[in-house]
Amino acid sequence: MNPPAALPHRTRILVALTVAFALAGIGYGLYWGFSARYHETTDDAYAAGNLLRITPRISGTVVAVLADDTDFVRVGQVLVRLDDTDARVALSRAEAELADAIRRVRQNFFSVDQYQANLALKEQALVQAEADAARRNGAAADQSISQEELEHARSALRKAQSEMKLAAAQLASARAAVGGTQIDSHPAVRQAAARLREAYLTLSRCEVRAPGSGYVAKRGVQVGQQVVTGAPLFAVVPLDQLWADVNFKEDQLHRIRIGQPVTIESDFYGSAVEFHGKVVGVSAGTGAVFSQLPPQNASGNWIKIVQRLPVRVSLDAKELAEHPLRVGLSLHADVDTRDMSGAALASAAVAGHYSVPSDDSAEKEADRRVREIVAANRGDRD
Repeated sequence: MNPPAALPHRTRILVALTVAFALAGIGYGLYWGFSARYHETTDDAYAAGNLLRITPRISGTVVAVLADDTDFVRVGQVLVRLDDTDARVALSRAEAELADAIRRVRQNFFSVDQYQANLALKEQALVQAEADAARRNGAAADQSISQEELEHARSALRKAQSEMKLAAAQLASARAAVGGTQIDSHPAVRQAAARLREAYLTLSRCEVRAPGSGYVAKRGVQVGQQVVTGAPLFAVVPLDQLWADVNFKEDQLHRIRIGQPVTIESDFYGSAVEFHGKVVGVSAGTGAVFSQLPPQNASGNWIKIVQRLPVRVSLDAKELAEHPLRVGLSLHADVDTRDMSGAALASAAVAGHYSVPSDDSAEKEADRRVREIVAANRGDRD
């Protein structure tokens, strides 16, 4: 019996390829079933961050620019100085007005004492006039004095009564001007103090300071330029608080949930560096809806285009410190959708939103200056 003939060479190759493709298909099926179907990936992702807009709070002429593009600046650092000549003159005028207001209020308090003493004198004069009129009325009954002298006594009494009413009204007016207040709390002093604080704040705002730490970008100011309130001068980018804006197709979002882990790769570092984060929210609308010229799909030449929704992904602060990203860099995002217990949309504000510390040093300095002027001009009166 003859042995079976060997398979032709071409047949062996086809069999090997068939087996290889079958194994590859089985392997991919297993990979998709156990892993790939739980991942949504996209290259349409970019690093995003806060842009702190540096704008002046007053108008003025720029006399110094103390930062440039790519510089790192710290919170409170002076970036631009404006001409402060007018502001210093206004502050000096406000200080003089406060001192004058305090002295005028002091005069009002002393006027109360003056009118009280005057009222006491008028009361004594009235008592004397009443006594004189009573004696002359008795003398006139037995015709010991003339009628003319009696009329003089009665006129003196009416005059004393009128003068006492005038003194009482003057005292009431003086008390109304200062009643229920002290020098520090008098409305005129408080108004002058408010004007001084306003002038002091205006002077302090001649120095435009950085509201947060970061890197300067988009410098748009020059020395000698006349700037107005709200004009953009710089942008400061704090690179320690970045996130990823990941734009998924609408048919990729049915498994995306808040809290799912995300692996991020950046073209800047390549696949050797991975960033890790979590889904923190999904946009309420597509990018087309929020564009300046949203599409009008009711027209007759409509063509369906798959839309994308931005998904915000937080990034680990420690990893950002070790490998800093830049705003706008391209990213590759991979979301693990295995855990779908999270919400599809946020139901409350996410804690940890970016904020900058408030600087109230100018207000405190203005209050200190007000107290100094009040103490220097109020005298010994409480």
